[in-house]
Amino acid sequence: MKARNPDLNDPTSAEHAELGIPPLEVEVTHPGPHPFRRDLVLLLALPLGGLLLYALGEWLLPDAWLPTFEDLAAGFTHELFWQSLAVGLFAQIIDGALGMAYGITATTFLLSTGVTPAVASASVHIAEIFTTGFSGLSHWRFGNINKRLFKQLLIPGVIGALTGAWILTTIDGKAIKPWISAYLLIMGIYILSKAWRHVKAHRTEAPKHVPALALTGGFVDAVGGGGWGPVVTTSLLGSGMDPRTTIGSVNAAEFFLAIASGVTFAILVGFTHWQVIAGLVIGGLFAAPFAAWLCRHLQARVLLVIVGLLITSLSTYNLWKALG
Repeated sequence: MKARNPDLNDPTSAEHAELGIPPLEVEVTHPGPHPFRRDLVLLLALPLGGLLLYALGEWLLPDAWLPTFEDLAAGFTHELFWQSLAVGLFAQIIDGALGMAYGITATTFLLSTGVTPAVASASVHIAEIFTTGFSGLSHWRFGNINKRLFKQLLIPGVIGALTGAWILTTIDGKAIKPWISAYLLIMGIYILSKAWRHVKAHRTEAPKHVPALALTGGFVDAVGGGGWGPVVTTSLLGSGMDPRTTIGSVNAAEFFLAIASGVTFAILVGFTHWQVIAGLVIGGLFAAPFAAWLCRHLQARVLLVIVGLLITSLSTYNLWKALG
């Protein structure tokens, strides 16, 4: 999953700062129990916790909201689960190497597998609750949050996310799919443009348009399945904002956006897409070493070009298929 703290001293982060994209993050570790003991505890605790939550859900939630054990067995062997696992792995690798573009990458690839826009966006945002929650908590713990910037981002961002989720679930999937593909195509071109952009010198105050930026970012993030990072984070960094507190504040606000979008989608769409969510989460768990390898062997500019071309090409194909 996402690393925990911006590493502003890493040489690669200097290149990121020049391009106006989030700096690399490192996992913060502390002395503790033997790794084997910790892994054994997790191995026992996670399944037990999952079973407890499942039992509570069976008791508290309406019928048909949760899958049966037979559905679970069938779901984990379904092609859609394995496709989503591969998508989650790839998208988290990109996010770990660039510090952004998880939602856009995952949604673009999910749409190409035939998933509807509402299911794709819902799955991505519910999966992001886990990553953004841990990331936001870590940023708060290490003092990376600018409270004023966080407040400016939070309410407009949540309003935009709720509005986008509601619109996406009330419009026919086939009718809106070309528009979503067109948006993702534009975002792919935008990511490509970042490869040749240079940012301004650091400024101490946030730009005046932060609430409008957050409203727009939250809306397109919910409708398009991603975009909060590329729209909000890179815009603020590109205006010269301090990388450490900008990343922390935006990531902390993103957690609440993911909850707002995820709950809205869960209420309006339901949990019929749990295989996609499980695939995204499990795939993302194994992404860290691959992202680290990319950071060591490829420059950020090259990664931006590769990701931009992938998203642009796939979005063009999805758009052609939707209009055909």
